[in-house]
Amino acid sequence: MSRDFTRTDTPLSSTADQRLLNDRGHGGWTHTDIWRVMKIQAEFVEGFDALSELGHAVSVFGSARTPVDHPNYELGVQLGRRLVEEGFAVITGGGPGAMEAANRGAADAGGVSVGLGIELPHEQGMNRWVTHGINFRYFFARKMMFVKYAQGFVVLPGGFGTFDELFEALTLVQTQKVTSFPIVLVGTGYWQGLLDWLRESAAGEGMISPRDLDLLRITDDLEDAVRLMVEARDARRPGPGWS
Repeated sequence: MSRDFTRTDTPLSSTADQRLLNDRGHGGWTHTDIWRVMKIQAEFVEGFDALSELGHAVSVFGSARTPVDHPNYELGVQLGRRLVEEGFAVITGGGPGAMEAANRGAADAGGVSVGLGIELPHEQGMNRWVTHGINFRYFFARKMMFVKYAQGFVVLPGGFGTFDELFEALTLVQTQKVTSFPIVLVGTGYWQGLLDWLRESAAGEGMISPRDLDLLRITDDLEDAVRLMVEARDARRPGPGWS
């Protein structure tokens, strides 16, 4: 892809998501919400148009607070590079920290480095390693693009935003809304406690099936993560005789 979809929006005192969710119970539909529907539709159309020819891609998540000198940052750089070497575009949230690291590795390797930015009260801006960027006002439109155009997720250590993206993906796989979609957590020291809680509390109390834990893979080896993405991609390719 050679087209550049980067768009920079002027920061606002409140975000579109805030205004949408705060305006309730006051006849908002007849005055403002109907116009918001048009804006939401436009975001989906723009995202579909920008990414429809992206090809095979992997979404990488992780903390915006990861410092450049932290080992997890270098981990993200190496991950982005290896994914590109295996023929993937790399999709991140376009921000700093672990997102920047994965975009940087992808760009350094000469690959497609996608950033899906989001309007926040304190503007983060798109990191400079993004080659194809789109800024979204609405989280749900942005989340659609993370899943629709990726063959899998690789999740580096992160906070609430990373957890949100992780569990959204898990729910979609659990409910079979998406198939052949690996989810890999990188960093056993960070993620093992979560896996233990899911096994002992969530599965132990019957809130999830023990088999649901098989939807997650956890590793310290980037090559394992990349291999799983390659295997999922190859499994989706049509076999001989397909037409």
